[in-house]
Amino acid sequence: MDSMSSDDFGVPEPTSLSAMGASEDPIAESSVRLALPAEADAIGEIQVAAWRRSYDGLLPPDVLADLNPAQFAAQWRAALLSPGEARNRVMVALAGRTLVGFAAITASDDPDSDPRHDALVAELAVDPEATRAGHGSRLLNAVVDTIRADGFTRVTVWVNSTDDVLRTFYTDSGWAPDGAHRELDLYGDGTVRVKQIRLHTDPTPTD
Repeated sequence: MDSMSSDDFGVPEPTSLSAMGASEDPIAESSVRLALPAEADAIGEIQVAAWRRSYDGLLPPDVLADLNPAQFAAQWRAALLSPGEARNRVMVALAGRTLVGFAAITASDDPDSDPRHDALVAELAVDPEATRAGHGSRLLNAVVDTIRADGFTRVTVWVNSTDDVLRTFYTDSGWAPDGAHRELDLYGDGTVRVKQIRLHTDPTPTD
């Protein structure tokens, strides 16, 4: 999961696309929509770039270097072609026509959850080269809107306990810890463990 700041992640804002000149075929400067199977390669590239950033210092450099975008892309392509449950969705953030971020949402499979009502943000990542342009916030807002439309009444996300930047991104958006925590055994042999906490929010609109 990518490291993000409350102002979308902490590097200088890129030049606005609107400053690059008018087009005969104008497109939105930024947008969010459902992902297409043809975008799996771009999603895989962004996930690897995001993981290399967020797991820097937690995983050995050679492990991060060996992350293969093609393997991630193959998994995303399969998920997009056969999503299974109707509420399994992948959304993408675009800067013009360029894919700069994505999010995956599904019914929660946490032991204390009710999959009829509880959603999970399984992944949310923005290309580290496209940060501080609001893409993460737009993506998160669209995720919550979609979750609400799908009938969920609660949504959760797991974040690394040491990732204060990512946690701030969510808490500044109205999310809060719910007291749940877990420890991932990344290699299955106890050599690398990552502690995570769970954040949640109510997607239903407030009057």
